[in-house]
Amino acid sequence: MVRILLPTDFSDNSFQAIQYALKLYKEAECTFFLLHTYTPAVYQTEYLLGSPGQIGLGDVLQESSMSQLEELKMKLDNKNPKHHFIVHSAFNTLVGEISDMIDAENIDLIVMGTQGATGLQEILLGTNTVHVIKQAKCPVIAVPPNFEYEAPKEILFPTDYEISYDMERMEPLLALVQKYNSRINVLHVRASYELNPLQEKNKAQLEGLLKDTALFHEVPDSEIITAINQFQGKNRTNLLVMMQNKHSFIERMFLEPVIKKIGFHITIPFMVFPPL
Repeated sequence: MVRILLPTDFSDNSFQAIQYALKLYKEAECTFFLLHTYTPAVYQTEYLLGSPGQIGLGDVLQESSMSQLEELKMKLDNKNPKHHFIVHSAFNTLVGEISDMIDAENIDLIVMGTQGATGLQEILLGTNTVHVIKQAKCPVIAVPPNFEYEAPKEILFPTDYEISYDMERMEPLLALVQKYNSRINVLHVRASYELNPLQEKNKAQLEGLLKDTALFHEVPDSEIITAINQFQGKNRTNLLVMMQNKHSFIERMFLEPVIKKIGFHITIPFMVFPPL
């Protein structure tokens, strides 16, 4: 039984992400947790002190949240006997509640949209999505707006070989590869002509795990985002996968303002694994 957390703000993007999760795991026994968090827009000190203007506002928001969650559940339920839904509403920040639920409900995976109800364009990922990816202790799949579902037959896996790989950590990805008979394109942007001993060890470990499901690509020293864009421009890709570590290029992707200038935008689902 796979336990999948589906945060929603009831936007079109979040609904599309939920639909992606249901299709991706259509043949798996799953429990889906539909999560909505809320805080009053005027959540300030006077709310905590019980200002007359704020009394009862939390109850109204909770009722609205639960009502919309139940409506969403009814819309999704009874279409796949292998899928079960649990609704969860909380007065909390999204990241805070997700952290609590990962532990309390033994969540295996989070699937969410890249944008919220505001629908801001020309951004790498929505602020909430970035925070969830950086804080979550389980893999996260971020689904871009208007993505038409495609089975993950071709997976792009950029790596610098600076982290180790083991079966337990890679299991969610390996399960998808086995299910869809996927090919993984491991993309290494080399900073020098030779790998150091640690990189050699990690690459060998990765080869052992992926076996004949992977093709290994080496590209000359360049910006990692440029390399990803160029690869996707030449090769059909259905899923982008990355592993986090404190010094990896994924950290730089979230921090560097140069991202906008070189045009990195999420156009396919983006699966990110937490650091060890």
